[in-house]
Amino acid sequence: MIAYVTVGADDLARAKRFYSAFLPALDYGLKEGPEGLSYALPVALGQSPVLPDFYVKPTFDGHPASAGNGTMVAFEARTQKQVRDLHAAALAAGGFDDGQPGFRAAYGAHFYVSYLRDPQGNKIALFSDNRDEPGRDG
Repeated sequence: MIAYVTVGADDLARAKRFYSAFLPALDYGLKEGPEGLSYALPVALGQSPVLPDFYVKPTFDGHPASAGNGTMVAFEARTQKQVRDLHAAALAAGGFDDGQPGFRAAYGAHFYVSYLRDPQGNKIALFSDNRDEPGRDG
């Protein structure tokens, strides 16, 4: 199981504005510290953490952060409408469109996805695979 995912950011304020536009709607809470931003799902008392956590941090080597070529982080939304709403919120918060919400022929009939770039250029997907909603073919 993946425990955490980290992306680099040169401007934590811009990154916070972007990620806070949609991660709280997916139940992620934010803790800020000198080491950066830590987004995690809530943990009930006596329960194990729900993974993965998501971190946005300055680089360790002090060089500018860069987006990985071929790297993408995907967050699951509950519905197709939530994908659309969160995509719009992320764009309004400084993100860049990298693929409007919709179905893609290469994926399953219910896989509804949008693609974004955060202010640093990291690729982010928001998707829903909700079988209770209409699929691509109907």
